[in-house]
Amino acid sequence: MDGAPTAQHELAIVPEGMIADLLTRDAAFAAVEDVFAAMAAGKAQNFSVVREAMPTEDALYGFKGGVAPGVLGLKAGGYWPHNLDKRGLINHQSTVFLFEPETGRVKAMVGGNLLTALRTAAASSVSIKHLARPDAKVLGMIGAGHQATFQMRAALETHDFQKVIGWNLHPEMLPNLAKVADELDIPFDAVDLPGMVEADAIITITSSFAPTLLADHVSPGTHIACMGTDTIGKQEVEPAFLARSTVFCDEVAQSTTLGEAQHAVAAGLLGESDITQIGAVINGTHPGRTSTDEITLFDGTGVGLQDLAVASSIVDTAVANGTATMVKI
Repeated sequence: MDGAPTAQHELAIVPEGMIADLLTRDAAFAAVEDVFAAMAAGKAQNFSVVREAMPTEDALYGFKGGVAPGVLGLKAGGYWPHNLDKRGLINHQSTVFLFEPETGRVKAMVGGNLLTALRTAAASSVSIKHLARPDAKVLGMIGAGHQATFQMRAALETHDFQKVIGWNLHPEMLPNLAKVADELDIPFDAVDLPGMVEADAIITITSSFAPTLLADHVSPGTHIACMGTDTIGKQEVEPAFLARSTVFCDEVAQSTTLGEAQHAVAAGLLGESDITQIGAVINGTHPGRTSTDEITLFDGTGVGLQDLAVASSIVDTAVANGTATMVKI
């Protein structure tokens, strides 16, 4: 047992209610882009995801963590599907904990709900920047829930799309997307799934356990950002379609085990060597898209380092401007 005295230090607390004023979309984009580049360069490491079913509330709870230059920590949280109906709370709940990489001492506690929404949206926008055709004009949205509005807004504010088309299993939710399009003065049309052939870039953000997007729904040259599959069994795209695409991901290990690629890998249609970290494109060690007809697919499983990088940016801002609550421990 180590009996050495521990010097008192300060813990920064940044509650959920402050995140909107501290985290800009540009800052989230930059943090996610930088951490993808660091991962591909071997300068950052994600830890294995722990995710378990709760014995009550049909909930999933888990931990995502990792280490990068200047950043060490984890995000604890999950999905409580009855929160909205029972309690008026969003279904995704999480908190990020940061530690000093040099000492292991706790450094900060940060509200993780809006942070998660913005970093997830930033990831798909990063993929559009680096993999979609520069002349892409029509954005397709599959899914119209809470996270879909963040995805759509980020994509429209970081790329010059001229129109949005959308589909959702429950069409009554499509006004969520139409409202964002109206705020940004972009035309919006509801379509059936075959109508997605009009899209130049497609974001899928559903909780589906069966393929929704089929090969016949996608035109040559399209970029697809698959953002909903982050658990074993989930699925948004038919496996044969991944075999026809050039596949990129945030992390290969997650992509093949709990991401969209898990099904194509299990069917023998895709191997680990067929999947490239998007950070390699950002770093310039992979060319990314090589033709206008190439179909590119980003498997965004959501890695813990995204949360940590964005949380670190938030803490730095909050401490600098004096809005963080500092607690001596």
